[in-house]
Formats: sequence, structure tokens, C-alpha cells
Amino acid sequence: MAIDPEELLPRKKLPDIVLGQDLSTLSEHELAHRIAALEAEIARCREAIGARQATKAAADGFFRKP
Repeated sequence: MAIDPEELLPRKKLPDIVLGQDLSTLSEHELAHRIAALEAEIARCREAIGARQATKAAADGFFRKP
């Protein structure tokens, strides 16, 4: 019997958070976990924005003509 190559690949984990998901099925603990995960993702996005702004400011400073 041959093995399907797709069976050898690691399966991707489904995302814990789906935007717009029905929250009525989640427990208080699950909702708290969801909030913590979303807050961590927001912080990560804000850090990425800050890094991009710093890069842009450095480039603007370098290419600015006196």
C-alpha cells in the first residue's frame, strides 16, 4: 500500500481566533484567553507599525536634501 505524500506533511494548526466567530459557545475562560491573544496580537501589530515608521523616518532623513 502506497503512502500519500500529503500524509507525511505536518498538519497546519487551525487559528484559535476567527473574527466574527459566534461567542455564545465560548466559556468565560475561553473568552478571557481570546482577549489576551487579541491584545498580544494588537501589541505585535503596533510594534511592527513603529518599526516601519522608524525605517521610513530614517530613509526620509537620509534622502532629504538640505
